[in-house]
Amino acid sequence: MLTVVGMGPAGVQLMTPQAVQAVTKADALVGAARHLAQFPHFSGERCPLGANIDEVLVWIAARPSQNVVVLASGDPLFYGIGTRLIAHFGRDNVQVIPGVSAVQYLCARAGVDMNEMWLTSSHGREVNFDAIARHLKVAMVTDKRCGPKQIAAELVARGKGHRWMVIGENLAQDNERIHWLPVSAVENDYEMNTVVILDER
Repeated sequence: MLTVVGMGPAGVQLMTPQAVQAVTKADALVGAARHLAQFPHFSGERCPLGANIDEVLVWIAARPSQNVVVLASGDPLFYGIGTRLIAHFGRDNVQVIPGVSAVQYLCARAGVDMNEMWLTSSHGREVNFDAIARHLKVAMVTDKRCGPKQIAAELVARGKGHRWMVIGENLAQDNERIHWLPVSAVENDYEMNTVVILDER
């Protein structure tokens, strides 16, 4: 069985009991180094996951009789690896245990409701800044190529510098920081972040 487990935006503290149980019953764990490190006492096989996704898919396929658990950041089906695994192995062959997404966590910490929010991501994608500018409430999972500073510059260029940006940095970690700034004032770089863009505070 192949199970994809959402770990939330940080470590094990936000995992659901069902997700923890899946890891306990696993024969093999797949995940980024920081995810695998959360389970130092796991005695089964381990497979590091990074840019080697094609190799990992072959590794998983070679273990059809084992309980393989893939550890994912946030919610595996919110711009996560769950989508790729279902596309490769089929919906009937992949169990997904959802986790708290970085967007959910940031909105909860900042007191921003998610009603009528447009959700998107810049991970490995061309960002549609015109679409972001059209929506009154946007949440976006970012990457190093396109973070808050780049998003803010594009919004200012479209006359949206008056909007507010909520930047969640290192969410659910000891060095977590949440910043509220007018879009026109976003000039710094931020570590591991997710953003929410609001028409008004």
